[in-house]
Amino acid sequence: MKLHPSLTKQYQTVTGYDQTGVEINAQHYDHSLIMLPETPARAWEAPTFESLTEAHFAQILAEEPDVVILGTGARQRFIHPRLCAALTMRRIGVECMDNQAACRTYNILMGEGRKVLLALVIEGGSAR
Repeated sequence: MKLHPSLTKQYQTVTGYDQTGVEINAQHYDHSLIMLPETPARAWEAPTFESLTEAHFAQILAEEPDVVILGTGARQRFIHPRLCAALTMRRIGVECMDNQAACRTYNILMGEGRKVLLALVIEGGSAR
């Protein structure tokens, strides 16, 4: 079998996750964050799923992603449609899943060259 170098090395890739947070390019984050393949992870002021507001999704909209993968914490939860209405009106899909599934899905879509935004709610963390 011939091995080829990964083309994803230049991008923000989820390299691990556990109950306390996520690892992006081997750096651990224990707070909620957003990122795109070509944009480093940055703190997202969403300490809990219940704290999500339309303003959080306006911040996402400003990044102009093709699709949003929303990690809702340790379990899958669904957001109210009014929260992501601005994204939906611009035909930007929003998929909700638990954080582990969100990380895996993000890596797959990023590897396909999609402009995917990963938004993770990591409860109990401290935004930096």
